[in-house]
Amino acid sequence: MQNLLEIEKLSFGYTKEKLLFQNLSLTLKRGEIKAIVGESGAGKSTLFELILGNLKPQEGSIKVARCSEVFQDPYSSFHPSYTLKNQIADVASLDELEKYLKLINLDANLLTKLPHELSGGELQRASMLRAIVMKPDILLLDEPTSALDNVIQLEVMEMLIAHLDSMAMLLITHDIDLAKWCADEIIKI
Repeated sequence: MQNLLEIEKLSFGYTKEKLLFQNLSLTLKRGEIKAIVGESGAGKSTLFELILGNLKPQEGSIKVARCSEVFQDPYSSFHPSYTLKNQIADVASLDELEKYLKLINLDANLLTKLPHELSGGELQRASMLRAIVMKPDILLLDEPTSALDNVIQLEVMEMLIAHLDSMAMLLITHDIDLAKWCADEIIKI
């Protein structure tokens, strides 16, 4: 099976004296979930920035297929002046929107609203909806369930896992129980 993500001997730090990663290697294949866990400041979100090409490694290489990301803070991932539906339509087809709305328990009327008109949990589910309808090869999830209550967390993660036949997931989480429940491998950084 082809790797959708290949990280080989990655080294990166914001200063040369203090590296966040040194010789980090990992691969990710379609159908896999890998969880990245570590303390605050360990470089988990920085790793996503490197994968997305927003930062350049000091050493090593990253080969990556098409990604979409779900950020920890959904309010920072949407423009405050445009409806959610417009922002989803800017990046993806709306053809399968109804199907996914039902799966993540999100009312279609909420998509006609501005981001600040939704609760944090509703907006996070809208963020997941946008990421999924983009049909990525890899879904990067940065603490995706932290704004959701336990029941919705489970529903959303089950919905995401149901789509593993078409993608892979790399999950950043502080929730070690969540990582153990859903991940094929836990990577500590």
